[in-house]
Amino acid sequence: MVDWIADYHSRIESLPVLSQVKPGQIRASLPESPPAQGEPFEAVLKDVENLILPGVTHWQSPNFYAYFPCNASGPGILGDLLSSGLGVQGMLWSTSPACTELETHVMDWLVTMLVLPEKFLSTNTGGGVIQDTASSAALCALLAARERATNYVSNQKGCDGRMVAYASTQTHSSLQKAAMIAGIGSANLRMIEVDENFAMRPDALASQIEADKRAALVPCFVCATVGTTSSNAMDPIVDIARVAHKHNLWLHVDAAMSGTAALCPEFRHFQNGVELADS
Repeated sequence: MVDWIADYHSRIESLPVLSQVKPGQIRASLPESPPAQGEPFEAVLKDVENLILPGVTHWQSPNFYAYFPCNASGPGILGDLLSSGLGVQGMLWSTSPACTELETHVMDWLVTMLVLPEKFLSTNTGGGVIQDTASSAALCALLAARERATNYVSNQKGCDGRMVAYASTQTHSSLQKAAMIAGIGSANLRMIEVDENFAMRPDALASQIEADKRAALVPCFVCATVGTTSSNAMDPIVDIARVAHKHNLWLHVDAAMSGTAALCPEFRHFQNGVELADS
Protein backbone atom coordinates (compact mmCIF):
# COMPACT_ATOMS: atom_id res chain seq x y z
CA MET A 1 0.00 0.00 0.00
CA VAL A 2 2.84 2.38 0.81
CA ASP A 3 4.39 1.64 -2.58
CA TRP A 4 1.05 2.26 -4.30
CA ILE A 5 0.65 5.61 -2.54
CA ALA A 6 4.19 6.64 -3.49
CA ASP A 7 3.51 5.66 -7.11
CA TYR A 8 0.22 7.57 -7.05
CA HIS A 9 1.94 10.76 -5.94
CA SER A 10 4.59 10.37 -8.62
CA ARG A 11 1.97 10.14 -11.42
CA ILE A 12 -0.82 12.28 -10.02
CA GLU A 13 -0.12 15.12 -12.45
CA SER A 14 -0.86 12.83 -15.39
CA LEU A 15 -4.36 11.99 -14.12
CA PRO A 16 -7.46 14.08 -14.94
CA VAL A 17 -8.11 16.35 -11.97
CA LEU A 18 -11.88 16.00 -12.11
CA SER A 19 -13.37 12.52 -12.03
CA GLN A 20 -14.69 11.45 -15.43
CA VAL A 21 -17.29 8.92 -14.20
CA LYS A 22 -21.06 9.33 -14.42
CA PRO A 23 -23.40 9.28 -11.41
CA GLY A 24 -23.87 5.73 -10.16
CA GLN A 25 -20.99 4.32 -12.20
CA ILE A 26 -18.77 3.47 -9.22
CA ARG A 27 -21.55 1.79 -7.27
CA ALA A 28 -22.64 -0.20 -10.31
CA SER A 29 -19.10 -1.57 -10.64
CA LEU A 30 -19.17 -3.03 -7.12
CA PRO A 31 -20.72 -6.40 -6.08
CA GLU A 32 -24.34 -6.14 -4.95
CA SER A 33 -23.69 -8.21 -1.82
CA PRO A 34 -20.81 -8.14 0.65
CA PRO A 35 -18.18 -10.81 -0.04
CA ALA A 36 -18.42 -14.03 1.96
CA GLN A 37 -14.64 -14.38 1.90
CA GLY A 38 -11.70 -12.02 1.72
CA GLU A 39 -9.63 -11.47 -1.42
CA PRO A 40 -5.87 -11.47 -1.91
CA PHE A 41 -4.33 -8.08 -1.23
CA GLU A 42 -3.20 -7.86 -4.86
CA ALA A 43 -6.85 -8.13 -5.96
CA VAL A 44 -7.84 -5.34 -3.57
CA LEU A 45 -5.17 -3.05 -5.00
CA LYS A 46 -6.30 -3.92 -8.50
CA ASP A 47 -9.85 -2.87 -7.61
CA VAL A 48 -8.52 0.39 -6.19
CA GLU A 49 -6.70 1.05 -9.46
CA ASN A 50 -9.47 0.01 -11.84
CA LEU A 51 -12.69 0.77 -9.94
CA ILE A 52 -11.95 3.45 -7.35
CA LEU A 53 -9.27 5.67 -8.89
CA PRO A 54 -11.45 6.67 -11.90
CA GLY A 55 -13.97 8.09 -9.43
CA VAL A 56 -11.47 10.19 -7.50
CA THR A 57 -11.16 13.95 -7.84
CA HIS A 58 -7.46 14.54 -7.27
CA TRP A 59 -7.22 17.25 -4.62
CA GLN A 60 -3.49 16.58 -4.30
CA SER A 61 -2.84 17.35 -7.97
CA PRO A 62 -0.79 20.48 -8.72
CA ASN A 63 -3.48 21.21 -11.32
CA PHE A 64 -6.28 21.33 -8.73
CA TYR A 65 -7.68 24.85 -8.29
CA ALA A 66 -11.24 24.22 -7.06
CA TYR A 67 -12.76 24.64 -3.61
CA PHE A 68 -9.77 25.16 -1.32
CA PRO A 69 -6.29 23.62 -0.87
CA CYS A 70 -6.25 20.22 0.81
CA ASN A 71 -2.74 18.98 0.25
CA ALA A 72 -1.08 16.19 2.22
CA SER A 73 2.67 15.90 2.64
CA GLY A 74 4.73 12.74 2.61
CA PRO A 75 5.57 13.09 6.32
CA GLY A 76 1.89 13.72 7.06
CA ILE A 77 0.89 10.51 5.28
CA LEU A 78 3.44 8.56 7.31
CA GLY A 79 2.11 10.22 10.45
CA ASP A 80 -1.39 8.99 9.58
CA LEU A 81 0.00 5.50 9.06
CA LEU A 82 1.70 5.55 12.46
CA SER A 83 -1.43 6.91 14.15
CA SER A 84 -3.60 4.20 12.57
CA GLY A 85 -1.09 1.55 13.53
CA LEU A 86 -1.04 2.63 17.17
CA GLY A 87 -4.82 3.03 17.30
CA VAL A 88 -4.56 5.42 20.21
CA GLN A 89 -7.74 6.36 22.10
CA GLY A 90 -7.17 9.84 23.49
CA MET A 91 -10.46 10.70 25.14
CA LEU A 92 -8.77 10.98 28.55
CA TRP A 93 -5.20 11.52 29.73
CA SER A 94 -5.22 8.09 31.38
CA THR A 95 -6.23 6.31 28.15
CA SER A 96 -3.00 7.45 26.49
CA PRO A 97 -0.89 10.08 28.28
CA ALA A 98 1.39 10.55 25.28
CA CYS A 99 -1.58 11.51 23.11
CA THR A 100 -2.78 14.25 25.46
CA GLU A 101 0.63 15.65 26.28
CA LEU A 102 1.94 15.57 22.71
CA GLU A 103 -1.16 17.32 21.38
CA THR A 104 -1.07 19.96 24.10
CA HIS A 105 2.63 20.61 23.57
CA VAL A 106 2.37 20.88 19.78
CA MET A 107 -0.54 23.31 20.15
CA ASP A 108 1.70 25.44 22.37
CA TRP A 109 4.36 25.23 19.68
CA LEU A 110 1.81 26.59 17.21
CA VAL A 111 1.08 29.53 19.50
CA THR A 112 4.79 30.34 19.48
CA MET A 113 5.18 29.83 15.72
CA LEU A 114 2.24 32.12 14.92
CA VAL A 115 3.21 34.65 17.64
CA LEU A 116 -0.28 34.40 19.11
CA PRO A 117 -1.12 36.00 22.47
CA GLU A 118 0.02 34.02 25.51
CA LYS A 119 -3.59 33.44 26.59
CA PHE A 120 -3.72 30.68 23.97
CA LEU A 121 -1.01 28.69 25.78
CA SER A 122 -2.02 25.62 27.78
CA THR A 123 -0.47 27.13 30.91
CA ASN A 124 -3.07 29.92 30.80
CA THR A 125 -6.35 28.62 29.40
CA GLY A 126 -5.89 24.91 28.80
CA GLY A 127 -4.40 25.35 25.34
CA GLY A 128 -5.57 24.47 21.87
CA VAL A 129 -7.34 21.37 20.65
CA ILE A 130 -6.91 19.56 17.34
CA GLN A 131 -10.35 19.20 15.75
CA ASP A 132 -11.07 16.76 12.93
CA THR A 133 -12.42 19.53 10.65
CA ALA A 134 -12.93 23.27 10.57
CA SER A 135 -16.67 22.55 10.59
CA SER A 136 -16.56 20.80 13.96
CA ALA A 137 -14.30 23.55 15.32
CA ALA A 138 -16.93 26.14 14.36
CA LEU A 139 -19.63 24.03 16.01
CA CYS A 140 -17.65 23.75 19.25
CA ALA A 141 -17.10 27.51 19.29
CA LEU A 142 -20.77 28.20 18.61
CA LEU A 143 -21.83 25.85 21.42
CA ALA A 144 -19.46 27.59 23.83
CA ALA A 145 -20.85 30.98 22.79
CA ARG A 146 -24.42 29.74 23.23
CA GLU A 147 -23.70 28.47 26.73
CA ARG A 148 -21.95 31.65 27.83
CA ALA A 149 -24.80 33.82 26.53
CA THR A 150 -27.43 31.74 28.40
CA ASN A 151 -25.40 31.42 31.60
CA TYR A 152 -24.90 27.73 30.82
CA VAL A 153 -28.58 26.68 30.95
CA SER A 154 -29.37 26.06 27.27
CA ASN A 155 -27.81 22.60 27.49
CA GLN A 156 -30.48 21.82 30.06
CA LYS A 157 -33.52 23.69 28.73
CA GLY A 158 -32.68 24.20 25.05
CA CYS A 159 -32.71 27.40 23.03
CA ASP A 160 -35.75 29.67 22.97
CA GLY A 161 -35.36 30.97 19.40
CA ARG A 162 -33.83 34.27 20.50
CA MET A 163 -30.14 33.42 20.08
CA VAL A 164 -28.45 35.11 17.10
CA ALA A 165 -25.06 34.51 15.45
CA TYR A 166 -23.19 36.50 12.79
CA ALA A 167 -20.85 35.76 9.88
CA SER A 168 -20.07 37.29 6.51
CA THR A 169 -21.85 36.27 3.33
CA GLN A 170 -18.58 34.60 2.29
CA THR A 171 -18.27 32.33 5.33
CA HIS A 172 -18.19 28.58 4.72
CA SER A 173 -21.62 26.90 4.70
CA SER A 174 -20.53 24.65 7.57
CA LEU A 175 -21.46 27.47 9.95
CA GLN A 176 -25.08 27.19 8.80
CA LYS A 177 -25.02 23.50 9.68
CA ALA A 178 -23.45 24.35 13.04
CA ALA A 179 -26.27 26.83 13.75
CA MET A 180 -28.83 24.12 13.09
CA ILE A 181 -27.04 21.48 15.17
CA ALA A 182 -26.54 23.92 18.06
CA GLY A 183 -30.26 24.68 18.17
CA ILE A 184 -29.79 28.31 17.23
CA GLY A 185 -31.38 27.79 13.82
CA SER A 186 -30.26 28.79 10.35
CA ALA A 187 -32.77 31.66 10.33
CA ASN A 188 -30.94 33.19 13.30
CA LEU A 189 -27.58 33.17 11.55
CA ARG A 190 -27.14 36.66 10.15
CA MET A 191 -25.07 36.90 6.97
CA ILE A 192 -23.32 40.28 7.08
CA GLU A 193 -22.59 42.30 3.96
CA VAL A 194 -19.03 42.50 2.60
CA ASP A 195 -16.96 45.21 0.97
CA GLU A 196 -15.36 45.29 -2.48
CA ASN A 197 -12.70 42.82 -1.28
CA PHE A 198 -15.36 40.38 0.01
CA ALA A 199 -14.39 41.14 3.62
CA MET A 200 -17.03 41.57 6.31
CA ARG A 201 -18.12 45.15 6.95
CA PRO A 202 -17.81 45.93 10.69
CA ASP A 203 -20.32 48.79 10.39
CA ALA A 204 -22.91 46.44 8.90
CA LEU A 205 -22.20 43.95 11.70
CA ALA A 206 -22.71 46.62 14.36
CA SER A 207 -25.97 47.80 12.77
CA GLN A 208 -27.35 44.26 12.60
CA ILE A 209 -26.45 43.54 16.24
CA GLU A 210 -28.15 46.72 17.41
CA ALA A 211 -31.26 45.90 15.35
CA ASP A 212 -31.44 42.43 16.84
CA LYS A 213 -31.11 43.78 20.37
CA ARG A 214 -33.98 46.21 19.71
CA ALA A 215 -36.02 43.18 18.63
CA ALA A 216 -35.33 41.55 22.04
CA LEU A 217 -33.03 38.93 20.50
CA VAL A 218 -29.79 37.72 22.12
CA PRO A 219 -26.63 38.16 20.02
CA CYS A 220 -24.05 35.61 21.15
CA PHE A 221 -21.47 34.80 18.46
CA VAL A 222 -19.59 36.33 15.56
CA CYS A 223 -17.26 34.55 13.16
CA ALA A 224 -14.43 36.43 11.48
CA THR A 225 -12.56 34.63 8.72
CA VAL A 226 -8.91 34.66 7.68
CA GLY A 227 -9.21 33.40 4.11
CA THR A 228 -12.78 32.60 3.06
CA THR A 229 -12.95 29.47 0.93
CA SER A 230 -14.82 31.23 -1.87
CA SER A 231 -12.43 34.14 -2.45
CA ASN A 232 -9.67 33.98 0.23
CA ALA A 233 -11.01 37.24 1.64
CA MET A 234 -9.48 38.53 4.87
CA ASP A 235 -11.94 39.94 7.38
CA PRO A 236 -10.76 42.96 9.42
CA ILE A 237 -10.39 41.10 12.72
CA VAL A 238 -9.44 44.16 14.80
CA ASP A 239 -12.57 46.12 13.88
CA ILE A 240 -14.82 43.07 14.16
CA ALA A 241 -13.28 42.24 17.53
CA ARG A 242 -14.07 45.72 18.81
CA VAL A 243 -17.72 45.31 17.84
CA ALA A 244 -17.85 41.85 19.40
CA HIS A 245 -16.15 43.08 22.58
CA LYS A 246 -18.55 46.01 22.90
CA HIS A 247 -21.58 43.71 22.78
CA ASN A 248 -19.94 40.84 24.71
CA LEU A 249 -20.16 38.41 21.78
CA TRP A 250 -18.01 35.31 21.54
CA LEU A 251 -15.52 35.96 18.73
CA HIS A 252 -14.39 32.95 16.71
CA VAL A 253 -11.67 33.44 14.09
CA ASP A 254 -11.94 30.80 11.37
CA ALA A 255 -8.45 30.57 9.84
CA ALA A 256 -8.71 27.08 8.34
CA MET A 257 -8.06 28.41 4.84
CA SER A 258 -5.16 30.84 5.30
CA GLY A 259 -4.24 30.99 8.96
CA THR A 260 -1.01 29.11 8.41
CA ALA A 261 0.19 32.03 6.27
CA ALA A 262 0.86 33.78 9.59
CA LEU A 263 3.85 31.49 10.01
CA CYS A 264 5.50 34.00 7.65
CA PRO A 265 6.16 37.34 9.40
CA GLU A 266 5.07 39.32 6.33
CA PHE A 267 1.55 37.86 6.58
CA ARG A 268 1.21 37.97 10.35
CA HIS A 269 -0.73 41.23 10.28
CA PHE A 270 -3.76 39.31 9.02
CA GLN A 271 -4.23 37.88 12.51
CA ASN A 272 -4.10 41.25 14.30
CA GLY A 273 -7.02 41.30 16.70
CA VAL A 274 -6.99 37.63 17.71
CA GLU A 275 -5.88 38.73 21.18
CA LEU A 276 -9.51 39.75 21.67
CA ALA A 277 -10.90 36.46 20.35
CA ASP A 278 -12.43 33.71 22.47
CA SER A 279 -11.55 30.93 20.00
